[in-house]
Amino acid sequence: MAVPKKKSSRSRRNMRRYSAAYQLDPISETTCQFTHTPVRAHTVSIKAIKEGLFEARKKTKSKTTSANA
Repeated sequence: MAVPKKKSSRSRRNMRRYSAAYQLDPISETTCQFTHTPVRAHTVSIKAIKEGLFEARKKTKSKTTSANA
């Protein structure tokens, strides 16, 4: 098993942990296609839902095969 020769300081450890690789990506914004207000990507504004401009898709049951068939 690999063992370090010297102890890493708290500062170096924290710099490694909180480097750019661990940072969150910036939130991308788009416009709602119904109300043209800024919203997060792949979402619809609450205003569009309340006014009835947007209706969610209904979930459909997938075809399953039965054991007897």
